[in-house]
Amino acid sequence: MKQNAEGAVCLFTIKNPSFPDYRIATESGAMCCDIHPKYPYLIAIGLYDGNVIVYNLQVGTKEGPVYISHGVNGKHAECVWEIKWGPDMQDGEINFFSVSADGKVFNWVLMQNKLAITTIITLFLELDQVSGPDGSTLRLKGSGTCMVFHPHNQEIFLVGTEEGYIFKCSTAYSSKYLMTYHAHYLPVHRMDYNKFNSNIFASCSGDWRVKIWEDMRPEPLFIFDLGSSVGDVKWAPYSSTVFAAVTTEGKVFVFDLNVNKYKAICTQAIVSKRKNKLTRLAFNQKLPFIIVGDDKGTTITLKLSPNLRIKTKMGKKAGVVDPQLLESQKLDRLLSLVRELPEGETVKETVSTVASN
Repeated sequence: MKQNAEGAVCLFTIKNPSFPDYRIATESGAMCCDIHPKYPYLIAIGLYDGNVIVYNLQVGTKEGPVYISHGVNGKHAECVWEIKWGPDMQDGEINFFSVSADGKVFNWVLMQNKLAITTIITLFLELDQVSGPDGSTLRLKGSGTCMVFHPHNQEIFLVGTEEGYIFKCSTAYSSKYLMTYHAHYLPVHRMDYNKFNSNIFASCSGDWRVKIWEDMRPEPLFIFDLGSSVGDVKWAPYSSTVFAAVTTEGKVFVFDLNVNKYKAICTQAIVSKRKNKLTRLAFNQKLPFIIVGDDKGTTITLKLSPNLRIKTKMGKKAGVVDPQLLESQKLDRLLSLVRELPEGETVKETVSTVASN
């Protein structure tokens, strides 16, 4: 990848999608960013040159970042592929995590006037050691490409690698993996936990595939071939069985496993596959929108049609039932059909899905 001389992070609103409210210029290419969920004025940005920076929008962007990594030993050796804010520490300190192609996951703590860096884990591959030129043995190190934290246990996180592995890790253990998934044949581009069942997560890769996994099961529950490299995958916030993915051919795929377990219920070309490659995707948490980004820096907002946002409902005689519980039961029933059931066990009937008005 050719290094960009400079980069930018733009912050938009739905009311004015044609011009950003904030524009942050960076000295190196901006590879990733994350907005703090509790303090939305804090923006952490990972750069191509391995540095990380933090902006405070309350202060403004003209004064530059309020925090920046320094020195050869105070940054990543290669580009930062993903950055994630963590929960506040016990003493209230704000912190975030980053993963890089150098095979390291760092934790950064915002001190009074500097960033304190700690290595959480080094992504050594579980392969035989190779001989070095001086007769010593070397452990092969993987290249990190993406990471995602468990929604309910913030000590647990998944890391995807360029070699196609997914490592389940813990911030409490820096020397071993909790689980290794031999997930893909090419780099893992993105992972995402299901919003209604934190034991279920999705992954996508350059090998054209989206896979649905269950925690601690070495084999995927579902595999979907999308015909080209998949840049991103996200679970919907409104349904336990709906997820979307984008590909380098400029297409957006929307799946509902409760409607069809084998193919997408909607496929739409958003940009010309000869000119643009879709790289990122996100659901709006409240409105029926998805936003997609491409490799040319363009973002496109799309509205989901009613048939793509069907919710689960109980009959009138069933009384009031928590929608979260309904979605969880719907997914559990679906998963019971694809898991290997013990001999003599049958699938129990649960709620059915009907279209909402």
